[in-house]
Amino acid sequence: METRRFGRTGHNSTVAIFGAAAFWEIKQEQADRVMEMVIQAGVNHIDVAPSYGEAELRVGPWMKHERGRFFLGCKTMERSREGAWSELHRSLERLHTDAFDLYQCHAITTMEELDSLFVKGGVMEAMLQAREQGLTKFLGITGHGADLPRIFLEALRRFDFDSVLFPLNFVQMVNPDFRRDAQELLRVCRAKDVGTMVIKSISRGPWGEKQHTANTWYEPFNQMEEIQAAVNFVLSQDVTGICTAGDTGILPMVLKACENFTPLTAAEQKAMIERGAQFEPLFK
Repeated sequence: METRRFGRTGHNSTVAIFGAAAFWEIKQEQADRVMEMVIQAGVNHIDVAPSYGEAELRVGPWMKHERGRFFLGCKTMERSREGAWSELHRSLERLHTDAFDLYQCHAITTMEELDSLFVKGGVMEAMLQAREQGLTKFLGITGHGADLPRIFLEALRRFDFDSVLFPLNFVQMVNPDFRRDAQELLRVCRAKDVGTMVIKSISRGPWGEKQHTANTWYEPFNQMEEIQAAVNFVLSQDVTGICTAGDTGILPMVLKACENFTPLTAAEQKAMIERGAQFEPLFK
């Protein structure tokens, strides 16, 4: 599988980054089979969070003997210094590691939430202390929503984050404002040498009233041809890689799509965006 330099971290991450949200509610035996598949595919980067159900508890046993194989990124949704500091240590314990490679402010969706990171006694104080004490090497920011590219451009003006994680797919790129801001965010990240991770790469749209057929909070594309096209589109952008979907049934197809990634020409990307107009975007 192709690897790409994850910004200034210098780590060559596989274009498939294992999204441990797939372990939200799962037995260890099943999680073990998934981890074996992830390792077999050559994946070398894990994205996990305490808010992902049982994910830390399921990944943790593997870190006892496979920690050196993976670039390990964790997150916090806490917004206070004290809350984040306590959660970071719980995550370290659950994941059986002395330090993370990347620790991220998680789930920023508004400018107001971005403001809250930098107040006195806020989460950024804990993040900086963690880096100073060697509990993490790098600091990042993650989020959801149609305004994320614009918000993260502001975040990078306020602080020199090492990585960003945000949604991008050919359906969302139909929105001209989102497309403009996403392209500008990727340009700024390249200039600042910031690692870029993409979520929701195979999003077809919101579930709405449909029956949920996958353990994802959005409706994913679920056929190999569709997934391949969606992955080809995202990986044709100037990004490090995609976080795999939070569903163990769809995961093998996403891994295969990453292994078989074929870059799209500018004309092919334009055609994909035009096709995306027939779907409902996940974020308005």
